[in-house]
Amino acid sequence: MTLAGSRTSRPRTLHLGLNLVYGGTHPAAWRAAYADPRASYTAGYWVDAVKLAEKAKFDFAFHGDLLTTLPPEAGPPMVGMDPAILLATLANVTSHIGFVSTASTTFDQPFHIARRFSTFDHLSGGRAGWNIVTTYDENAAKNFSALAHPPKSERYARADEFVEVVKALWDSWRDDAILADKESGIFADPARVQAINHRGPYYVVDGPLNVPRSPQGRPVLVQAGGSAGGIALAAKHAEIVFCALSSLDHAREFATTLKGQAAAQGRPDDAIRIMPGFGFTIGGTEQEARRRYEELEAFLGGARIHWLAYIIGADPSDLAHDRPLPEALLAGQGGPPLTEGMQKMVFALGREGLTVGEILERVGTSHRQVVGTPEQIADEMERWFLSGAIDGFNVMADELLTGLAAFAGEVVPLLQRRGVFRTDYQGPTLRDQLGLPRPAR
Repeated sequence: MTLAGSRTSRPRTLHLGLNLVYGGTHPAAWRAAYADPRASYTAGYWVDAVKLAEKAKFDFAFHGDLLTTLPPEAGPPMVGMDPAILLATLANVTSHIGFVSTASTTFDQPFHIARRFSTFDHLSGGRAGWNIVTTYDENAAKNFSALAHPPKSERYARADEFVEVVKALWDSWRDDAILADKESGIFADPARVQAINHRGPYYVVDGPLNVPRSPQGRPVLVQAGGSAGGIALAAKHAEIVFCALSSLDHAREFATTLKGQAAAQGRPDDAIRIMPGFGFTIGGTEQEARRRYEELEAFLGGARIHWLAYIIGADPSDLAHDRPLPEALLAGQGGPPLTEGMQKMVFALGREGLTVGEILERVGTSHRQVVGTPEQIADEMERWFLSGAIDGFNVMADELLTGLAAFAGEVVPLLQRRGVFRTDYQGPTLRDQLGLPRPAR
């Protein structure tokens, strides 16, 4: 098994996604002088971002989702607009960039998801992807008439069956089912549209779907999460994995685990694109980048400590900016983390002896972060990519529009000149950009 994959149809090149986050991934970005804190409720804000990304030849724009409101210590203000509606709006003003929308398997139904994403794939010309999540926030259950949030093991068991049902619904129409024969009056051959008659422990779905098979056959399947359950789900179903990786060693370990489990499922070595988050603060010089970063950090004060504590399951009073993480916390004596993947990443840096402040600079976006020049950012991306452990990055600008403009205008050309990133789109669909085959029915 090789970490780099075995793409023989074309040279291996970096993949880039844009993480669309209100304001930006720095929690104080909305307070910067160059930001408009109300703009995210207008279509133009998001249109400007995706057009920048499309001009730079990004593979896709990614939008996460939360089904509740986070407490103040959790990060930036949450703009909880429906990602499917937002991304469908953006697809209408673009022509090549793909769109990955998040939807929960815990608080939705397979038929809804299958129809929603098949419709999106048709209307976007084959540019849709579904980010599969199980929803970690237990408060979300209170918004969906649930007395209690299902335990993690049950959420992932439901998710596995949920995805199987969605894929079966997408495949319930043969590619040649539509005849559109005006003379005979037969629009679709009934023999080529079949019920799925699914009967499982969580779902009973007859089918078929009421939307024909879409341009990609199936929208691209994405999974975000680094827990054991998340990795198992990704190994079986995902074609892109959005993960939090703190170091190249961590990336190699993750890739080996994921690809090993995927191989056990009978999947080829290059079936999954591993795309960790990559946060950045960019400046013309390292000093300029650091000044921009420190100006944003100054807005937060002690709130930064509370955020980290909330994420990793620590008591804020046990953390100090200029001290390492407490040994007791690293030994597992803290509370439950918000996400296991983030806790693992932070603890790995803590065991290297980094102070809390140094950890925040490295993973203040909940992902790998670089504060530096375009050359330093390009160097780090190239180093990780050439290792073979990852296939690309989900890019996370500190402040969305200004950060993305600098990245698209200065980092992308460097990557292109080095032969690491392509100079044009590879075809009309998201699968074309990613080098993924159209799934056989």
